[in-house]
Amino acid sequence: MADPFISGYALQWGQPATVAGLFVERFARGSLDKSLRDYPDVCALWSHDESRPLGRVSNGSLEVRSDAIGLFYALTPNPDSPNGQEALATVGRQDVGQVSVGFWSEIEEWDDRQDMPQRLITQSRLSEISLVLHGAYGDSTSAALSRASENAAAAVRRKAEAAHRLCGIR
Repeated sequence: MADPFISGYALQWGQPATVAGLFVERFARGSLDKSLRDYPDVCALWSHDESRPLGRVSNGSLEVRSDAIGLFYALTPNPDSPNGQEALATVGRQDVGQVSVGFWSEIEEWDDRQDMPQRLITQSRLSEISLVLHGAYGDSTSAALSRASENAAAAVRRKAEAAHRLCGIR
């Protein structure tokens, strides 16, 4: 059976986060594209702690990509390591279900016409994603546990159901 993995969205484009009660921040679609192209070796951490790595792009244990919704990731933590076991257990039990990102803003636009200033990040450099209990972007991020074999079986089942519907079978 394939190793379990954790996947979801680390960011959704345009979703707001209030940062330290000082300003509202959003990421524009495409704001991470240059970073993912030029600096692809993003790592996954437990709660931004560099001493607790969970995976990284360069060894194939982390996939990170920008799509129409946001920044999607799929993480396969080492199930033999204490960090990996903790990540799989806490996400699997839904104790932890949010993600945060470590980044540097490179290009941003500010709008001070609101009560709280608004920052739109149009280009940034992504360094890491982290599984966290409470992320700045809250429920617009996600972490869910699944297995490749379960996903494959579900895809086959959906295909068969669609074929049955076409034939009039319910």
